[in-house]
Amino acid sequence: MPQVAGRLVPDPVFVISSIRSGSTLLRVLLNSHPQIRAPHEMHLRTLSVDLTKPYTKKAMDELGLDHRELEYLLWDRILHRELVLSGKQIIVDKTPGTGVWERLHEGWPKARYLFLLRHPASMVSSLINNRPERELDATVREVRMYIEAVEAARNGLEGLTVRYEDLTEQPADVTQKICAYLGVPWTPGMLEYRKGDHGPFVPFIGDWSENIKSGRIQRARPLPTPEEVPEALRDIARTWGYRC
Repeated sequence: MPQVAGRLVPDPVFVISSIRSGSTLLRVLLNSHPQIRAPHEMHLRTLSVDLTKPYTKKAMDELGLDHRELEYLLWDRILHRELVLSGKQIIVDKTPGTGVWERLHEGWPKARYLFLLRHPASMVSSLINNRPERELDATVREVRMYIEAVEAARNGLEGLTVRYEDLTEQPADVTQKICAYLGVPWTPGMLEYRKGDHGPFVPFIGDWSENIKSGRIQRARPLPTPEEVPEALRDIARTWGYRC
C-alpha cells in the first residue's frame, strides 16, 4: 500500500460495538459534550470509490493512490466536514460492523477506540423484542458474528472498554473515564442529552426506540440468569466477565 498521507482528522474516535449494545446512548452522551461531535451512524465502511476507466486507475497509481487509500480520503473528508460544521475538536464515529477494525487501524494509525460491551444474551433479547418475528437461533448466530468481531478488535487494538450496564447504572463515573481517556474535561451536561440536538432517531442510522427518544438514561434490563444464556454465547459471555 502507498505511504499514508496526512489525514485531515488524524486521530478520530471509533466506537467498536455490536448491534443492540447501547451505542446510540453512548453516542448522544458524547455528543452532549461541548468538545465532542458524535453524529448518527455514518456507515463510512459502505462508501466506496469507483474507478470507472482503466486510465483512471493508471492516473491514481501515478499519484501513489490505490483504491483503499482513495476510500480513506473520502471517509476522512466526511469526518473532517462533520467536525468543522460542529465547531468541536473531537469526532466520534459509531457504526456497528464486522471486520472493519483492521481498515480503521490501517487508515488511521493514531485513532482512538471505545469498545462497548453488553451481555450477549441481552442483545439477543433486545433484537427479538424489537422485531418479534425474528427466529431465535438465527438471531443468536447474528449476535455471535458481531461480538466475535468486537472481541477481535479488542485483542488487536488498544482502547477503552466500557459496559452498557455500567453506563446506565453509573453514567457519571463511566463518562468521566471516557473523558479522561479522550483528554477532555468532564461536564455534567453530558448526562442531560435531551437538551441537545442529536439528529433524528430513525431506523438504519441508530436506535429509534422510545427509550432513547425519552431523553433520559434508563437502566439496563436485569442481566439474564445463566440458564437463560444460549449455549452458543456462553463462552464469550464469560470472556466478557458475565456469569453464565
